[in-house]
Amino acid sequence: MTPQDPAPSRYRLWPPGPRTLAGLGATGLVLATVAGAFAYTGGFLSPGRLTQARIIDRFEAVNGVHPGFRRNHAKGVCVTGTFESNGAGARLSRARVFAPGTTPVVGRFAVGIGKPFLPDNETEVRSLALSFRTPDGQEWRTGMNDIPVFPVRTPEGFYGLLAASAPDPATGKPDPARMKAFLGAHPETVRALDLIHARPFSTGFANASYNGLDAFRFLDAAGRSTPVRWSMVAVDPYVAQAPQPGAARDPDYLFDDLLARLAAGPLRYHLVVTVGESGDPTGDATLPWPSGREQIDAGTLTLDHAEAEGPGNCRDINYDPLVLPDGIAPSDDPLLSARSAAYSVSFTRRAGEEKSPSEVAVPPPSPADTPNPSTGG
Repeated sequence: MTPQDPAPSRYRLWPPGPRTLAGLGATGLVLATVAGAFAYTGGFLSPGRLTQARIIDRFEAVNGVHPGFRRNHAKGVCVTGTFESNGAGARLSRARVFAPGTTPVVGRFAVGIGKPFLPDNETEVRSLALSFRTPDGQEWRTGMNDIPVFPVRTPEGFYGLLAASAPDPATGKPDPARMKAFLGAHPETVRALDLIHARPFSTGFANASYNGLDAFRFLDAAGRSTPVRWSMVAVDPYVAQAPQPGAARDPDYLFDDLLARLAAGPLRYHLVVTVGESGDPTGDATLPWPSGREQIDAGTLTLDHAEAEGPGNCRDINYDPLVLPDGIAPSDDPLLSARSAAYSVSFTRRAGEEKSPSEVAVPPPSPADTPNPSTGG
């Protein structure tokens, strides 16, 4: 070392030495890669690419922006209860929820549209979302609808259907020519809509049955994988709605009937697992599986309490279909990852917004009622 050389220092920041420059270069490369990944995921590098944000943007364009509410299935009510497993599902899945025993459940009934104050008779899809939390710290979330199949098989198809069904500003109704063009390009949607319109339409939430629609895979204790679909089948007897959907009636009749039914006693549903066979489609939710497939009654869901959406209850749960416990895995259905990503964007946006009171009001319990446990969230 010569007298002109500066004394070495572990803390010298400037000017950077060759090793520091090399380190900064490597760090910059990592940051650039991560930033590029985020930009690609967000669609910033390819504006024409379909992203989860664009899907939610389209929901907002069709339904309007309603701060604090989900961008779809916006009108709903929270329910709680338990799932009593009978152990029959454990043959196919090692998930704790299928071992014999009881699991607490936080759920939500809703109607399938992104307008939180829409009259109940202006939508024909009802939904039930559930969160099962088992003692081993795992969780299973599922969102089900009272239709037999999904109307589209890809995220791109869903995006196109949203645009085709958007009301024309001049008429307030979907443009028939636009819908005709969409259906002409998507024959799978034509077949699916035929099945959806032919389904039985019940009088309310309590006597409707709800289907998971997407296929999943159960994994047993030995790691064997089985394709499955599941449904919650109502114990209440089916009663056909008359008059048909769309007829004039109280704007909150579905939810009022649900609360009246709960006041008379708990709601019960059977969790029915349909077992797929080789060749059954798992990547196309517009296609039903052939009749005659094995069905397993895995247990009984009991719902005994309802409350309006509020802090800490179902309002604050993102019913992401890919929140799955060990023993349940996604299939190759492309809608699953798209739904998960879009739900995340919807949740993030509404989480930062001021919350408005829900259209669905639930009377407070009378002092004589037994206090209900917290719904969690």
